[in-house]
Amino acid sequence: MIPTTTEPTAASRLEESYIQDRPSLFARVRAAGRTLEEAEDILQDLYAEALDKIPLLPEIRNLGGWLQTLLTRRIIDWWRHDRVRKNAGETGVADEVIQEIIDSACLNPLDEYVQDAVIDALYSAIAALPKKQRDVIRYQVFDNRTFREISDQTGISINTLTARKRAAVSALGISLRRWMEE
Repeated sequence: MIPTTTEPTAASRLEESYIQDRPSLFARVRAAGRTLEEAEDILQDLYAEALDKIPLLPEIRNLGGWLQTLLTRRIIDWWRHDRVRKNAGETGVADEVIQEIIDSACLNPLDEYVQDAVIDALYSAIAALPKKQRDVIRYQVFDNRTFREISDQTGISINTLTARKRAAVSALGISLRRWMEE
């Protein structure tokens, strides 16, 4: 005789939790300042971890609360990771620098024509930069290197490199504004 139970299986509890709790978990990750893609990644990792611990799930009375605790740990880990990357001089350079330049020139980056034209104008403006500024932009944007990596390779301090980048971004913004006026 096969015993029957009305208690849901661990997998079905997790599935039900995914349906019920996912929107609030997602909102919490987004409120923590994460992008849409990062929020999706965090939630995917969260539920993957829960699946790995499926033998433990029957012992967990409040599955939603347990997932909230796991999520809190994941968010803290992301913040720590971001802080470590920032302290090491690592950034998402290419996108960040180009966005800084476009913002400083007051352009609408959503306009496809503007995007193509800006890229062409940027290459010309980068070529016109002083060599030291051009090198920092080239290392970061095109070689995707961090300030720490550039500093280790060249022997130039991170503060000097960031100052050169700031000057280059400012000069590129001015060049793009002039280009817009033409």
